[in-house]
Amino acid sequence: MSLLKNLLYPFERPAPPAARTPMGFFTDTTLCIGCKACEVACKQWNQLPSDGFLWTGDSYDNTGTLSATSWRHVAFIEQFPDGTASGARDGSSGPAVLGGTQPPSGGFDLDALLSQAKDGRWLMMSDVCKHCSAAPCQIACPTGAIIHNEFADVYIQNDICNGCGYCVAACPFGVVTRSAIDGHAHKCTLCYDRQRDGLVPACAKACPTESIQFGPIGELRERARKRIAILHQRGETDAYLYGDQPTDTYPSLHAFFLLLDEPSRYRLPDNPEVPQIHLAGDYVRAGIGALLMFGAAIVAMLAYAV
Repeated sequence: MSLLKNLLYPFERPAPPAARTPMGFFTDTTLCIGCKACEVACKQWNQLPSDGFLWTGDSYDNTGTLSATSWRHVAFIEQFPDGTASGARDGSSGPAVLGGTQPPSGGFDLDALLSQAKDGRWLMMSDVCKHCSAAPCQIACPTGAIIHNEFADVYIQNDICNGCGYCVAACPFGVVTRSAIDGHAHKCTLCYDRQRDGLVPACAKACPTESIQFGPIGELRERARKRIAILHQRGETDAYLYGDQPTDTYPSLHAFFLLLDEPSRYRLPDNPEVPQIHLAGDYVRAGIGALLMFGAAIVAMLAYAV
C-alpha cells in the first residue's frame, strides 16, 4: 500500500486549505493624502520592479495605472475651475498667494485661510484589484490559474497561467495585465503570504491616515456605513460607497471605496458588467449563423445535383 501511495503521489491533488473569514479592503478616499506610501510598500514587499520616474503630465501621478508591476496606484484628480492647483495670484509680480489672501508680515493668517471660499479640490484614491466576489477573470481563465483562496481573495497561480490574456479582457476595471518579463498575468494578491502569517497587507500597514483599511468584509462594510453617516452629518452629502453591494450587472467587491464624485472621475466604470452576461446572445447568434450556413450548404448541394 505504501508503494502504491508513493507511485501515485505526483498525481494526487492536495486538499485545499480550510475556508477562513473573507477579508478585503475598504478605501476611504476622503482620508487619502496622496503620499504614495501604499505604492512604495507594495513594491517593496512584493519585490516589484520600478516603473521608472517618468513625467506623465497627469498631476503628480507617475505610475499612470494599475499594471503587472504596479499593484497599487494612487490617482490624483484635480478639480479647479482656473486650471491651477495652487489658487489665484494677487495680480502683482510678487509671490503666489493661496486663494488671493495676502499673508500678513508675520506669516500666513491661518484663520483667514481656513475660512476662505473653496473653489476647487483634489480627489485622491489608492486604486487596487477589487477582488470581486464572483470575478469575471476567474470565470474566463481556461487553465484554472485564477482561484478564490481561503480568504475569498482572487489569486493568480502564476505557475499555472499560460498567458492567454482572457482574464485581461474579462476584467472591467483594467486591473489584470500581462508582464513583459514572463508573459503571465499579475495583480494584487492582497498580500496572501502576510495574511497566512496573521499580518496586515503591506499597503494598509503603511497607510499613515488609515485611508486603506483591511479586515473582515462584514466588519468593513459596517464601518463604511458609519463613516458615510458621519460625512453626511458634516455636510458631505455626495459621499457614497462604490462596490459594497451587488448590482444587476455585477457582484459586490471585496475591495470597495468611499467616493465623493462619479466613479468615472476616479477612472472607475459607472456601471461595471460581467462580460459573461452577454454570452446568451452570442450563443443565439452563433446558432443562427450555423443554421444559415447549413441551409446554404444544403441549397448548394441540391443545385449541384440538378
